[in-house]
Amino acid sequence: MDNGNERTMTTGTEQLSKYFEACEEVRAQGMEREPVWLEQLREDGWARFSAKGFPSTHDEDWRFTNLAALAKKPFRRAAKGEFVISAAHLEPYRVAGAACRLVFVNGHFAPALSELGNLPEGLLVCSLATAIDCGREGCAPEGIEQHLGRYADMGRDVFTALNTALWEDGAYLRIRRGVALEHPIHLLYVSAGAGAEIATHPRTLIIAEDASQATIIEDYVSLGTEAAFSNAVTELAVGQSAVISHFLAERENLASFNVSTLRIEQSRSANVDSHSILLGGGLVRNNVHPVLNGEGAECLINGLFVGAGRQHDAGGQHMDNFMLVEHARPLCSSRQFYNGILADHARGVFHGRIVVHKDAQKTDAKQTNRNLLLSDNARIDTKPQLEIYADDVKCTHGATIGQIDEAQLFYLRSRGIAEADARNLLLYAFAAECLDRMKESPARLFAEKLIRERLQQLASAAQSAASREAEEEGVQTWEEVG
Repeated sequence: MDNGNERTMTTGTEQLSKYFEACEEVRAQGMEREPVWLEQLREDGWARFSAKGFPSTHDEDWRFTNLAALAKKPFRRAAKGEFVISAAHLEPYRVAGAACRLVFVNGHFAPALSELGNLPEGLLVCSLATAIDCGREGCAPEGIEQHLGRYADMGRDVFTALNTALWEDGAYLRIRRGVALEHPIHLLYVSAGAGAEIATHPRTLIIAEDASQATIIEDYVSLGTEAAFSNAVTELAVGQSAVISHFLAERENLASFNVSTLRIEQSRSANVDSHSILLGGGLVRNNVHPVLNGEGAECLINGLFVGAGRQHDAGGQHMDNFMLVEHARPLCSSRQFYNGILADHARGVFHGRIVVHKDAQKTDAKQTNRNLLLSDNARIDTKPQLEIYADDVKCTHGATIGQIDEAQLFYLRSRGIAEADARNLLLYAFAAECLDRMKESPARLFAEKLIRERLQQLASAAQSAASREAEEEGVQTWEEVG
């Protein structure tokens, strides 16, 4: 442990003891049913986390994100069945057109709230804990051992190590060779503390075999207003010529902490789209790490983050996006497009890194980060990076920061459009760049609905703030002039 700096504060004995207690409970619970390889994986995860603790701003990958507020919260583990919710609570979170829905409450599978329906042949969907239980039929533990924990890097990321030690359940998906799913799979992860501050560590494993096609939505929501900590890890193994779209929707309450890690392993000619829609949470860290490990693989990393308000000790929402794209084989292409909209005292981070390994000749990679600041107090830190070890590549990166064009706003207002509506139109035009990169599907309609609702809230709040400022300064508003 690094004594004498911020790490000491964030990883004191009292903080680590809470996670140690949870680790002991999880170990005791899994002793009778978990295989030896998983027990060892958990031990390795805990050893890594306990040795390093939470990262500080002295760590380059966490330079712009202070985790002191997270570390000092007295989060505890939620036991299975401790908090009960009804189907009515989840009705607002339904995804229209989904093939099925798996619901997890505080990290535990809730079969009574899930909707598996008539799944197509060649698709295996169940909870990960069930799949690992060798006494259950219809699952393949040997396939899980081959993939679980083999991609997400515990050595690099202590949150992945913590998840590996403490996860209790999550989703297991296996799309068989040549199977093409028409409708998305909805994975709903719910934090419901009912007054308690709880930590959950969902683990998702998705195996897409050769030439398969599917869309998966990971959706993180919270019931109630208490703080919760979601530390999620998803491993996505994509076979040759498979086509996969992965959506992450983060819309938890503004007191919540969310750290999500998506690790993608792509084989030859695999095509993967990753779409992140970050709208809620007080402190959010979104890690996306694809490795293009097969010749001709393609990857799109597309995201939108919207922050506002005043949460935690630091002020507004804090949204940190960390992208690491590794080109390991030749003739691969990747595209990164992330747009941020920040208002009030919100802070955003985009840390994008493209690594082109020596053997990855003919790489084609592009990285773009665009940001819109709606307040003088909003802040964005953007750090695009290229690390190239091959000599025959085409790589570019860029970042922009701006504000709403007042001339465009004036034009819309002069034609009788209310200020809130005019702002919303301009914000939506900016956000729609993210939607335009999504294929037509129920998942895109779902993302569009979430974005429209969030931007309407933002535009209305901006109008109210502008009216208050004008009133304080004695300036006439548009309505008064009219």
